Amino acid sequence: MAVIINNESAQQKALQSEKPNMLFVTLVSIVAALGGILFGFDIAVVSGAVEFLQQRFSLSEFQVGWAVSSLIVGSITGAALSGYMSERIGRKKVLLAAGFLFVVGSICSALQDTFTGYVIFRMIGGIGIGITSTVCPVYNAEIAPAKYRGRLVALNQLAIVTGIFLVYFQNSWIVSMGDEAWGVSTAWRWMFGVGAVPGLIFMLLMLFIPESPRWLIKQNRPYEALPILLKIHGEEAAKQEVLDIKESFKNENNSLKQLFAPGIRVALFIGVMLAIMQHITGINAILYYAPVIFKGMGLGTDASLTQTIWIGLINVLFTIVSVWLIDKAGRKVLLIIGTSLMTCCLVIIGAAFKMGLTTGPLVLILILIYVASYAISLGPIVWVMISEIFPNRIRGKAVAIASMALWAGDYLVSQAFPPLLSSAGPSNTFWLFGAISLFVVVFIWRKVPETKGRSLEQMENMWLGK
Repeated sequence: MAVIINNESAQQKALQSEKPNMLFVTLVSIVAALGGILFGFDIAVVSGAVEFLQQRFSLSEFQVGWAVSSLIVGSITGAALSGYMSERIGRKKVLLAAGFLFVVGSICSALQDTFTGYVIFRMIGGIGIGITSTVCPVYNAEIAPAKYRGRLVALNQLAIVTGIFLVYFQNSWIVSMGDEAWGVSTAWRWMFGVGAVPGLIFMLLMLFIPESPRWLIKQNRPYEALPILLKIHGEEAAKQEVLDIKESFKNENNSLKQLFAPGIRVALFIGVMLAIMQHITGINAILYYAPVIFKGMGLGTDASLTQTIWIGLINVLFTIVSVWLIDKAGRKVLLIIGTSLMTCCLVIIGAAFKMGLTTGPLVLILILIYVASYAISLGPIVWVMISEIFPNRIRGKAVAIASMALWAGDYLVSQAFPPLLSSAGPSNTFWLFGAISLFVVVFIWRKVPETKGRSLEQMENMWLGK
């Protein structure tokens, strides 16, 4: 008995002494996370183009919302397909296909002379974005060691906000190249068409990264997964990882009923709610329509685009802060702090519009604090949690459902914001988002568990009460 205990103790020490190869894992995670650049580019590029599109195609307020949200309809479709496709053909091949769709959508939407043609190709690009938004964080969660999973998955959000920030610069630079008439005829085409460049770079780099080892094991190809896990963990830890992953697939059943099994349905409910909450707190009203909001405050086109760059910069900087803190402070603490600050900012912004205090820097400062609060909380952490809380055997389907819910929330906000702003006014609109944010704070406090430091297999045991 003593010999057995000593052997087990020695094995545990050997496992603990092996450090993961973070250089390899980080490089691979960065490449996968570049899908977030495409995501950020596509959701933000329209912010600079929407007024030109409105004039070019004589759009109504509803059509302005459709010019923005048509991408999101495609993204919902892409998210819906991503679970099935990534389980059938693998994470890597699906991401390559998504990059191709993004390139086609970027180039062709820029070349259209009809609003219908523009909408169709924005939807095609959106399918690619829906796939990357689902599969990139899943891939990073599946390849990352538990201790560093939070920050590696959060790289996806850092890539998203970097894409947004770069687009704000791009849009401002393109607008400066000509007058208003040139903007209506040509500038918006360049804004969309440039997206082909990051799309092609993403496809090229994806050729050099491995397939998800968890997916390979699920396909009964552990001999292909083991070399990848050896690069990540070292020999003893890699062998143990293979055994743990195989064990997690033992009770696999492809039926959708598994998603609603006791314990798992709680994880699905929380994942879907977090996904919806990421957008219905109003962030995309700010990201998509920031130039419109600032012009409504009396700023010209150039000044409004410059103010938008500040939003992009704050978004990037505080996402970096979140990446640094997420595996130290934990997910839940950052979520509560961030959403509480968001609620306060939205309420005060609404009051500022009500009292006519929009000519000074107050509203801009509050918007920047709101964006910073979002960037340390709902922005990166929702992607981390929906990619890590589901069991291996249903992760692809569950994350696809959560991503569909996320994009549905995005669609609701982007489509409803222009008519809501026009009919209810800015103060009531921001107060509505503030009330929703307050609900989010309470939900996170009462329902969302802390997942810091748990392996994906331990997460499954948590939901099943093992």
